[in-house]
Amino acid sequence: MRIRLRRGVGFLNSSCVSAIMKEHQPGEIRNFAVVGHASSGKTMLSEAMLACGGVINRMGSIAGGSTVSDYHENEQQRQISVSATLMHLEWLGKKFNILDCPGYADFISEGLGALRVGDFALVVVHATHGVGVGTDAVWRYATEDGIPKMIVVNAFDKEETDFDKTLAQVREHFGERVFPMHIPINAGPGFNQVLDVARNEVITYAGDRSGKFTETPATGALAEKVKQLHNQLIEYIAESDDALMEKFFAQGGLSEEEMRAGLHEAIQKQVFVPLFVTAAESNIGVARLMDFIAKYGSSPADRAKVKAVDPDGAEVEISLSDPDAVLYVFKTMSEAQFGELSFFRIYSGSVKFGSELYNTGRRSTEKIGQIYLLNGKTRTSVPSLGAGDIGAVVKLKDTHTGDTLCSPKRLVLLPKVDYPRPNIHASLKSNVKGEEDKIATVLAALHHEDPTFLYMVDSELRQTVVSAQGELHLDVIADRLRRRYNVHVELAEPRVRYRETIKTKGDSKYRHKKQTGGAGQFAEVWMRIEPKPRDTGLEFSQSLAGQNVDRVFVPSVEKGVHKAAEEGIVAGYRVVDVKVDFYDGKMHPVDSKDIAFQIAGYFAFKESFMAARPCLLEPIHTVEIRIPEDCMGKVMGDLSSRRGKIQGMDTEGSFQVIKAQVPAKELYRYSSTLRSLTGGRGVHGESFSHYEEMPREAEQKVIEESKKARANSE
Repeated sequence: MRIRLRRGVGFLNSSCVSAIMKEHQPGEIRNFAVVGHASSGKTMLSEAMLACGGVINRMGSIAGGSTVSDYHENEQQRQISVSATLMHLEWLGKKFNILDCPGYADFISEGLGALRVGDFALVVVHATHGVGVGTDAVWRYATEDGIPKMIVVNAFDKEETDFDKTLAQVREHFGERVFPMHIPINAGPGFNQVLDVARNEVITYAGDRSGKFTETPATGALAEKVKQLHNQLIEYIAESDDALMEKFFAQGGLSEEEMRAGLHEAIQKQVFVPLFVTAAESNIGVARLMDFIAKYGSSPADRAKVKAVDPDGAEVEISLSDPDAVLYVFKTMSEAQFGELSFFRIYSGSVKFGSELYNTGRRSTEKIGQIYLLNGKTRTSVPSLGAGDIGAVVKLKDTHTGDTLCSPKRLVLLPKVDYPRPNIHASLKSNVKGEEDKIATVLAALHHEDPTFLYMVDSELRQTVVSAQGELHLDVIADRLRRRYNVHVELAEPRVRYRETIKTKGDSKYRHKKQTGGAGQFAEVWMRIEPKPRDTGLEFSQSLAGQNVDRVFVPSVEKGVHKAAEEGIVAGYRVVDVKVDFYDGKMHPVDSKDIAFQIAGYFAFKESFMAARPCLLEPIHTVEIRIPEDCMGKVMGDLSSRRGKIQGMDTEGSFQVIKAQVPAKELYRYSSTLRSLTGGRGVHGESFSHYEEMPREAEQKVIEESKKARANSE
């Protein structure tokens, strides 16, 4: 029996510090994103890794708000991860750059940025909850980024765990080639034994969060189980390399050395996907997982070349061996004591304090200030970083998430992450007068940090609309505005952009006459209007005959018509799809003037509009909803209650995809309802489709609300 300890128990000693701070070669670096569905244990797995690596001398807890990763106040209050946190450690001579990512879809931008700069994804699945929508999403994103995946099934120390059932579910989602490198022996409360397939050993952990473990050879039924899996693993490895395949057939197998040499390549090609088991809160299984990552995990050398474009838009390749620096900024964050912190990965060359780099997208020069290695909120200053490494720099002038910084000798642009569009919207109301300019400035700053958050100032409806990935995302943004920037805001339901139009023809003859002590005002406008096809706007024309009205007043009448149309007539919304004909009128040789005909045109249009059976149009959105099959009934019923019209249904793996058209008014905070109906497993996207006439009952409600709002403002 062999007894092994986790490496580096206690605080970092001086040799550990110098090992981490030295400039590592690309092959010695392991950049990986820890991703998965919410509450699968990603943060505690990262915490256990830091404990194993000696970065911390004891593990914190989510409940106590004492983990290295979740150090922001809103993370500690909500007990969830909101930001991707960069951490690093040294293990078996390799530098780990760990990016612990939020699991909630609301904060997907954090995970997408981390996956873009990671060399592999460590996908965490909860042993009892299984694969969630978030797991599927990050798997898909990692596949699109072309990086390998490893799976960690966590929390085998919980009640009602079933390894075979979980493995079957994982394989159902991600393919039969998911292969267990570790198998839990005594899953459930008290779990502390793991069967290591590659090494044919039983690993027994002390179970005291120390990371201590003993190794003994597998015997009996366990040895037989390992033998079967071992043979399958050898076949997978042989598949990854033609030379190994020839040896496999010639020898009837592979030697231990050949197998280990081929493991790395097989993972790169995803011939199989390795699966590990842990209980992160108890620090069980973590050290051996780290051994595997250090020995066989992807490094920057496995993606030595990446595609970019030059200033002319021509495709070029960036290589690790290129001497000129090329960096990608995958995250920006404002810290009270540091200012704006920019997180970057170096794809070629190196970066030093004082370097001058060019921001290709913004066409500006940036001087690199202090460079940091991070462990949560702990910063360690370093003089330089080399190709393949990840770090952070403070106080760049005009560089934000998604920007490329490069040597002036090599101007290139790396592709940006394609972020999903927001699907939930709210109106931002200021409670203090005079803060409008400040709010606009801080909204721009928040968008630079988080590209999945959008905002717009709607001059038509006189509101600022903020858009996010979910209700929680909205709440976090509002909280940042209040806490970080000290602006007094609250979220409210946004007003909807209704439109007004007519169903039939109408006409009017309006006389404007005003006599005061001096010069008077006189204008008479005869007007006909009729409906136009949908989405053709407002058309003004004149068909005057004779000399009743001087043609010089036609633009004045048109101004009045457009003013009335912009203000709205029935409920204060813009008028569309109407043809206006100014066909006759009267004028006075002295009192007729521009303003008189503007006023007459304004009221003539209003009168004719009210005579032409006015109605309201509402915006309709196309919605695509992805849900598990067992939720179909509830989701379809809810759509029906929202006046939704089903356009089609499709199957995508184990999920159903519903396409529907739903009035925009009915989609306020729909993502929250959908998550509630599907147990957090449903996601949706929405986009504007068209306008259509409102039902009479709904129309009257909007008109009444408009009247009340006008009365309150007077």
